[in-house]
Amino acid sequence: MDTTSASLLVRLQSSVADTMAWNRFVELYTPLIYYWGRKAGLQPDDAADLVQDVLTTLVRKLPEFRHDPSHSFRGWLRTVTLNKYREQRRRKSIPVASVGTSEMVNIADSGRDFWTDNYAPQLVARAVELARPLFEEATWQALSEYIKSDCPAAVAAGKYGVSVWTVYSAKSRLLAHLREELEGLLD
Repeated sequence: MDTTSASLLVRLQSSVADTMAWNRFVELYTPLIYYWGRKAGLQPDDAADLVQDVLTTLVRKLPEFRHDPSHSFRGWLRTVTLNKYREQRRRKSIPVASVGTSEMVNIADSGRDFWTDNYAPQLVARAVELARPLFEEATWQALSEYIKSDCPAAVAAGKYGVSVWTVYSAKSRLLAHLREELEGLLD
């Protein structure tokens, strides 16, 4: 199965619905869009509604989406999400923490601070989480400790009963998987 993000976008644009592609897209982006909604001050239910509104719009819009190298997919997704947020607020008169300080309201002026600084870490974290089933549990635990805790590979390997080579190999496989999975989505 081809899982590169560039091909994922192409598969989502096809006239024939690709259930696996949509499932993958939803797995990657639901937590991110929800995070953006909560960060903007929406209550959990309203943030979940925002996710549904955005995904429903994407079902209609993604087939028309054409990647322009001078624009990023993230920027396009940001615009769709911001428009849905505004529409939702008008439709429901949703109270937010403070209209003057809501990050979603200020996003047009300070997009870099919110969208760029939070987008990449959230998307990468979600892609890492989705990669977990690709590894044996002991290997994943050793890899996690090696990467997250800055623990020497030999120590992490010994703690979980795997070889040092297994830890290094797992890191290499994870990085290659992330490069493939996130290709073009972090622009």
